[in-house]
Amino acid sequence: MDLRKIKKLIDLLEESNLAELEIKEGEEVVRLSRVPKNAAPAQAAAPAAAPVMVAAAPAPAAATSAAAAAEAPAANALPAGHVVKAPMVGTFYASASPGTPAFVKVGQQVKAGETLGIIEAMKMFNQIEADVAGTVQAILVENGQPVEFDEPMFVIA
Repeated sequence: MDLRKIKKLIDLLEESNLAELEIKEGEEVVRLSRVPKNAAPAQAAAPAAAPVMVAAAPAPAAATSAAAAAEAPAANALPAGHVVKAPMVGTFYASASPGTPAFVKVGQQVKAGETLGIIEAMKMFNQIEADVAGTVQAILVENGQPVEFDEPMFVIA
């Protein structure tokens, strides 16, 4: 390939916003690529960000272990009985609407299939029903509280 053609290709690459250009003429191949003008500061900033991420990584692990340690006594503090867990992620509501009384209260007798509360997930309201008949020993979530999947919500004995 002629040197003048390569020079024109370099000028074309400089004038455009292309990062890379490859031209094939027969068996000859010319590949031109450029480093953006702001790439050098970004590369310098990347190593600075890495130590921050490494330093931050132990903190969530510590928080996770602290949360696990906090949940262990909480799990032991549950009253004896059948634990009803959240079947999905969402927002728990103790009653059908803000002005109405809660579906259940501590000490109330419930039958299997009776509504204990509602979880709103993606604008859908899902009834949480009692798995077993018995007395509500504890309500572990508060009205309007977000709940996670498999989070203990009620204890029925």
